[in-house]
Amino acid sequence: MARDYYDVLGVSRDADQDELQQAFRRLARQNHPDVNKDPAAEERFKEINEAYSALSDPELRKRYDRFGEDFRRVPEDWEQRVGAGVGGSGGRTGRGRRATWTAEGTDVGGGFGGGGFEGIDIEDLLGGMFGGRGRGPRVARTAGADQEAELPLTVEEAYRGGRKEITLNGPEGPRSYTVTIPPGVNDGRRIRLTGEGGRGLGDGAPGDLYLVVRLLPHPLFRVHGRNIHVDLKLAPWEAALGATVPVATPGGESKVTVPPGSSSGRRLRLRGQGMPDPAGHPGDLFAEVKIMVPPRLSDRERELFSELATSSTFDPRRAPTDDGGGRR
Repeated sequence: MARDYYDVLGVSRDADQDELQQAFRRLARQNHPDVNKDPAAEERFKEINEAYSALSDPELRKRYDRFGEDFRRVPEDWEQRVGAGVGGSGGRTGRGRRATWTAEGTDVGGGFGGGGFEGIDIEDLLGGMFGGRGRGPRVARTAGADQEAELPLTVEEAYRGGRKEITLNGPEGPRSYTVTIPPGVNDGRRIRLTGEGGRGLGDGAPGDLYLVVRLLPHPLFRVHGRNIHVDLKLAPWEAALGATVPVATPGGESKVTVPPGSSSGRRLRLRGQGMPDPAGHPGDLFAEVKIMVPPRLSDRERELFSELATSSTFDPRRAPTDDGGGRR
């Protein structure tokens, strides 16, 4: 015996159309073959669709509630043929229970109200008098499931934006797409490709494909929101005397002025040179000072450093800590 349609959808027998639709969409998305790779999912999907096809049609639902799994073999004028509205609910119930109507209104099959058709066996009526298979289950119009895939980007690609060719492996094999990337797209942003998701059922529209941006680790840049952080390597004399030095940005090399007396950890801000934002203000780029020393000293360098060590009164262990100021 086929499963009860209400049980298939997980709804009560008095569920309204909204409840039926919500249950169907939830179950259909969970079991759609494009989404669920369980071999049994396709059969569950067909069962769910068949149940919804019947219960979402008021006339078919009325016949199903009266005749159960035999409802598709009942002619459309069944109410006129078997006495509509004569005070009973004979025949099969949605649970498939057999009943027989008598002229006295007694259900000799057990427990249902009378009808007024003496000695008529509903199962014989359906199977003989109106024999033959009825129309098959209709295919409900169902939108395809939305799908997601990751879109890895370098910091430079996210900064510039533009068009990018990608290939994704799907249920039907590899598919290539041309994606338009907005300038300044950040990690976690979803880019929608309309109609490129799961296939719809019947005349249902296909779902959408969402590409989730994932910024790849970069050897230079660290992205925090729309701000970009980069290390600014300085020689000891550049940090002590001040200098104008080049600094790398995703958009190309720029220049930054280092104030005299800059210690490691000091952040220098380049306004507006972070990630772009077409809908607002761009982020900033922060260059963090890192003082580097020569790995090997020439004789002259050693002489100069020795002279500095002898003549300087600076004690880095007692000097005030740089508070990270000097931003511009």
